[in-house]
Amino acid sequence: MPDTVRAAMEACIAREAAIGCYETEVSLDDLLQGEVYQRLARAIGAPVEDVALFDSATRAWCAVVPKLRLGPADRVWVTPYEYAGNLISLFSLRDRTGCRIEVVPTLPGGDLDLEWMAAHIADDVALVSVTHIPSGCGIVNPVEEIGRILAPYRCFYAVDACQSIGQVPVDVSRIGCQLLTGAGRKFMRGPRGTGFAYVAPRLREALITDFHDLHVAHVDSPTSYRVTDPSARGLELAERTTAAVAGLNAALTLFESGNPFDHKDVFRALRDTVERTPGIDLIAPGEVQSGIVSFRHADIPADEIRRRLGERRINVWKIVGNHTPLYMAERGVETAVRASVHYYNTVEEIETFGRALREIVGAGSRS
Repeated sequence: MPDTVRAAMEACIAREAAIGCYETEVSLDDLLQGEVYQRLARAIGAPVEDVALFDSATRAWCAVVPKLRLGPADRVWVTPYEYAGNLISLFSLRDRTGCRIEVVPTLPGGDLDLEWMAAHIADDVALVSVTHIPSGCGIVNPVEEIGRILAPYRCFYAVDACQSIGQVPVDVSRIGCQLLTGAGRKFMRGPRGTGFAYVAPRLREALITDFHDLHVAHVDSPTSYRVTDPSARGLELAERTTAAVAGLNAALTLFESGNPFDHKDVFRALRDTVERTPGIDLIAPGEVQSGIVSFRHADIPADEIRRRLGERRINVWKIVGNHTPLYMAERGVETAVRASVHYYNTVEEIETFGRALREIVGAGSRS
C-alpha cells in the first residue's frame, strides 16, 4: 500500500475520532459523492453514472448477477478460469431459474477457443462471464475479441477484472461488456474493503424491477442512495467505510499519474526465471501472460516454498486449486505458489528471486 493511501485513511479516521462519523462524511462530501467516482470512471473508460462502489469485487458481482431474470431456455457461458466465488453465485442462479451453464472449451495450449464461441453463440445465450486474468495463473484472456463476437447478440457480457485493473489496460468501451467488476486492492494498491462495478444502462434496465430487493436506504446517511436512483449507484449498499473510500481515491490518484503498462520485460523475466528452475512445474496456460506466475514442485509443498522465500524477504503466496476449480482442481492442482510483480519491480529483483528459488529447490524439503 502506498504511503499516500495510508495517509488518506489515517487522516479520515483521525477526523472521525475528532468530530464524528457523519460530520466527517459531510466534510468529505465532494470526494465521496463525486471525485472518487470520476476517477474510477476515467480508469476504466466508463461514464460516471455507470459506476458503483462496493466493499469487495465479490459483493459487486453479487449485486448484479443473481438479480438476472433467466429461465430454463437460457444458456450461461463461463470459462475454465472462473473464480469460485462467481461460480457459487452462478450455480445458485442456475438452481433458482433452471438456466444451463456451459463451459467454453480451450485450445491445447489453454487459450479460449474463440472459433467455438463464434460458431455456437446464439440468442439463447443470456450471459457470458469471462475472467480477464485469473488469480491462479497469469493468462490474459482476450476480452476485447470476445466482446466483438458477442456484440450482435442479446447476451449480457460480464468481465471479472480483479487481477487486471492496475496491471494491464482495462477499458469497458473497448471490451464491450455490460458488467465489469474489480477490487480496489490488488494491483490498484488501494485498501481492502473496496470494490467496484461498471453496470451498463441496458443491464440496469434488466435489473430495475428487482431494485426493491437490494436494500432499504437509510436516509440519515449521506452515503445512502434511494432505490429509485437510475444510475449504477442504485445498486450500492447503504453503508460503507469512509476511510476505505478515501484510500481508494488516493490510489486512483496515483494510478492516473503513473503508467504501469510498460514493464512487459519484468513479466517475461518472472516467467522465464520460474520456467528455468529445475523441478518446477509452471502453471501458465495461454499465449499472452501477465505479471502473475504460478508453479509447484513435486516434492516441496507450496507453503514450505512460501515460508523459505519469506525468510529471504521475498513475498509469494500459496494458492489452492479449488479457488479456480474448473481449471486448477480438475487438473489435479491442489496447492501451488503464486508470484506476482508490479510496475515498481525490476529485472534485478527477479534475478534475486530466481537465485533464492533455485537454492530452495536444490536444498529439497525440510519435512
